Amino acid sequence: MNGVISLWVYEKKLQYPVRVNGPNPWLAKMILTQYGEPDGELAASLKYLTQRYTMPLSQAKALLTDIGTEELAHMEIIAALVYNLIKDASLEEIKRAGLDGYFTDHDRALYFVNASGAPWTAAYIQSKGDPITDLYENMAAEEKARSTYEYLIQLSDDPDVTDTLKFLREREIVHFQRFGEALKLTYDYLERKKYFY
Repeated sequence: MNGVISLWVYEKKLQYPVRVNGPNPWLAKMILTQYGEPDGELAASLKYLTQRYTMPLSQAKALLTDIGTEELAHMEIIAALVYNLIKDASLEEIKRAGLDGYFTDHDRALYFVNASGAPWTAAYIQSKGDPITDLYENMAAEEKARSTYEYLIQLSDDPDVTDTLKFLREREIVHFQRFGEALKLTYDYLERKKYFY
């Protein structure tokens, strides 16, 4: 590549396969929350990719880059789930699911809203600049996302969708653990540098 370093290696497939058993606009409406809520995939990816700049350790920066990028992949999975659950739904099914307002504004296109229809906002992104505060924030966000996936699993009546939701829930647990490891490393580093009084 003549000395040009590739920043991304992108494989054109989802991180986890998405299958649905047929149209289910109600379930799509519930899952849409992970697309546009404060602790959903978009907010997580942007938050982590923003916070990495103020991390004092290269390991923490790399972790935020890795997890932030993975959250973009999760957003893609959520988008595929929602789209496949509504693409062949009749207008009657869409109305019964309470998605008629959404349909009026977006047809079957994806748009960043939560299950109640509230639009996503940049105010959801927390970036304090203090590495300890930000890592604690991220651990809490991962736990909140895990909880949301738990609730979605309980609501799902589609075994294929449930399988995908379980994969996403497990990744939230892994992210929580990795942020905990980064927190310890960062705290130890800052304590050695006499960052804390």
